[in-house]
Amino acid sequence: MRTVLERERKYESPADFRLPDLVGDGVAAVDEPTVTTLDATYYDTPELRLVRAALALRRRTGGADAGWHLKVGAAGGARTEHQRALTSGTTPPRDLMQLVKAAARGAPVEPVARIETRRREWRLLGGDGAVLATLADDTVVGHDLVEGRRIAWHEVEVELVDGDEKLLDGVEQRLRAAGASAGSPAKIRRVLDERLRELTEIDAGPATPVLAYAAATRDDLVAHDPAARDGDVDGVHDMRVAVRRLRSTFRTFRKLWDRERVDAVRAELKWLGEQLGGVRDAQVMGPRLAKAVRRAPDELVLGPVAADLAQHFAAEEAAALTRLRRALSSRRYVELLSMLDQLVEVTPAVDVRRRWVDRRIHRAVRRADGLLDTALERQAEKGASDDDPALHEARKAYKRGRYAVEVRKLAGDKRAKRLVRGLKGLQDLLGDHQDSVITRQVLKDQGVRAYGRRANTFTYGMLYAEQVAHGRALVRDLPAAQRAARRRKLRKWLG
Repeated sequence: MRTVLERERKYESPADFRLPDLVGDGVAAVDEPTVTTLDATYYDTPELRLVRAALALRRRTGGADAGWHLKVGAAGGARTEHQRALTSGTTPPRDLMQLVKAAARGAPVEPVARIETRRREWRLLGGDGAVLATLADDTVVGHDLVEGRRIAWHEVEVELVDGDEKLLDGVEQRLRAAGASAGSPAKIRRVLDERLRELTEIDAGPATPVLAYAAATRDDLVAHDPAARDGDVDGVHDMRVAVRRLRSTFRTFRKLWDRERVDAVRAELKWLGEQLGGVRDAQVMGPRLAKAVRRAPDELVLGPVAADLAQHFAAEEAAALTRLRRALSSRRYVELLSMLDQLVEVTPAVDVRRRWVDRRIHRAVRRADGLLDTALERQAEKGASDDDPALHEARKAYKRGRYAVEVRKLAGDKRAKRLVRGLKGLQDLLGDHQDSVITRQVLKDQGVRAYGRRANTFTYGMLYAEQVAHGRALVRDLPAAQRAARRRKLRKWLG
């Protein structure tokens, strides 16, 4: 299996669109176009679980990369594409199916759409003849193979090869001046749009925003599954955040669901978060300490500190990634996703009013405020240590408060969007503080290990002291950050 990173931008274009002159902005020449006919069959479950998780599994003939493809991520940005050679059969390769097993909930996939594309493609060349990007002018006909709908359209794609984002910006200006408009969705989403809207529509009265938020987060979790399996830093982080959002939502609004069922799902999400957390912690802590060592004067780095830390965290990450892959390939994980489906796709039996949702949001934010007030009062009055666990509890509460407000943000409330921004700034500062606390413990543990080997531990002590000073400085900054997050214009809608 070959894996490539696809960096592209897509544009809507009218049928009579004429390609503008693209020379300039780094493009020295444009090759003569090649014309190709592409024929792709897309596979999914009857509930379109793959497409909903931003996964596109297809068998395509025509073009230089004919074969089986699995695209991961939303169109119009950086996407990972897993490729396998074309086979004569129509059964998707086993290794690609393993990557979508969770999204498919372990169910088989079947052809759901066929997309035929007549493509004219140009290579955009630099002054040295290097291919900077390719531009494809596509005439597309899509067929929904289940419901028989047919749709035709025209679009333009620009994909980077050896160029950069600045090149894309320059090309975009010329395309838009010629009549193209940015933001064309993935082809498969366009073909299945009507069925997708029917399958994902949620009507739970005043509780609709909560379920819509939970469903979107569930899909986001699954979308990052393939990248997390590969140990991709962003994939692991984003999947872990999705887990936290879901756990928080089921806590803040838990009265919408049967208590026993929602508690069981939260417990399973905690398990999944722990598997992701082991990888994420090693990925964050290793570079953080490597950077701290690089900042230190050479004469104060005594012994192979950088090498010892790198070796330690490489081993930690490898072991944690093995555990994560085992978890993501387990029946337990697939069952967790099925449990999530039941919670977010079935209308709750509890009937609530709109004010009920807002009260839960209000309560989550106010609880975080109260915990931080208490923690800061302890700092001022009793001189509590800056690694006071109360600060960590306030941080976790602000995360829950922010995720609660995001329910309204997703529903289009601009005031909620501003409040999320304010809460995030405070949460990030508290997060940086907690990282300094964890880093101290890691440095202490590593220093003890070094001492056991009779190695010099001076540098570990010096780095520990730096983290203490950094943590204290962050605590001093907290009152100002708290006031910024509490500006009346951000909070008035909560009442």
